[in-house]
Amino acid sequence: MQCESVAKAYQAAGVTPAAPWRVRAIGVLPACRLTVTFNDGITGIVNLEELVSSSDAGVFEALRDPEFFAKAFLDCGAIAWPNGADLAPEIMHEEIRRHGEWRG
Repeated sequence: MQCESVAKAYQAAGVTPAAPWRVRAIGVLPACRLTVTFNDGITGIVNLEELVSSSDAGVFEALRDPEFFAKAFLDCGAIAWPNGADLAPEIMHEEIRRHGEWRG
C-alpha cells in the first residue's frame, strides 16, 4: 500500500517563486522518497534513501524517522524540513527532466 501526503508550503507574504525549476508541490512517499512537481510542470521522484541512510548523513539523519520525513514542506520553492535540512531544486529539476528521478 502506497501512502502519499502533501506537505504544507511556506512562502513569504506576496512572494511567488516563479523560476521554472522551483518546486510547487510535493508528496511524501514511503522509503524516503518524494513526488515533486516543478513550476514548469515537470514531475518526478526525489529518492533520498541512500543519503539518509549513509554514515555521514549529517542533518539528513533525522529524516530516517518516517514521521519526521513526512514533515517536509516547501520554502520559497525549495524542499525543507523543520531541522534546517533542505534541498536545492535546480539540480533536482535537471536530473528529473532527463531521467524522471533524482537521487540525493
